[in-house]
Amino acid sequence: MKNRTILGVICFILAIAVMFGVAPLVNKMAASKTNVVRVTADIIQGEMITAEDISIVEVGKTGLQRNAVSDIKTVIGKYATCDIKAGTNILTSYLSDIADSADDVFHTLDGTKQSISITIDSFAGGMSGKLKNGDIVSIVVTREKTTSIPSELTYVKVITTTTVSGMDKDKLKPDENGIYELPATVTLLVNKEQAKILANYESDGDMHILLVFRGEEATANKFLEAQEKVFAGGTDNE
Repeated sequence: MKNRTILGVICFILAIAVMFGVAPLVNKMAASKTNVVRVTADIIQGEMITAEDISIVEVGKTGLQRNAVSDIKTVIGKYATCDIKAGTNILTSYLSDIADSADDVFHTLDGTKQSISITIDSFAGGMSGKLKNGDIVSIVVTREKTTSIPSELTYVKVITTTTVSGMDKDKLKPDENGIYELPATVTLLVNKEQAKILANYESDGDMHILLVFRGEEATANKFLEAQEKVFAGGTDNE
């Protein structure tokens, strides 16, 4: 009987401790709020995130991912490293300063642009293996001893280069001697007309890659915009 009384007293004390100690602490934690950046519209991998794609929402801190982003300014202008569904909190792992992998570009293809690969016939023809994702290049074509840069291929964006073994530029690793496998093809971002022209030269002509620009995306896009004027009836590039 005495043991039961003692046990009852202990249980009563524990109940009081929970009521006045642990319970308020739990309630305080549950009530603690913070701001996070949340996606309001589906974003595809490789797409630049704009202010229209996201918003700030207030959520409870309990159960929130430690790498959830709270500052909307650090998200706008970044690129998505994966597909992000509306209603998802933005995590730091979802963001990148650049989107230059082949997979990033492929995810943004919407029908107005396509990708096509052409063969690198020689070491010199492929810029001695020095091409990088995002480069702006011109295609120098030789056919029947006549060499020119077609106006339709004056400024073209490199998506990636790929080795015979199928390894893209951004995933290429050196061998045990520190030597990189040379690319066998270069994949380009083109429209339908450019794709037809390149396919034609691939089967009947020699092509060399001429590097035009490597650098920030804003400047690279100016070259691509100039190229589009050719197809919009603008002045041909020299």
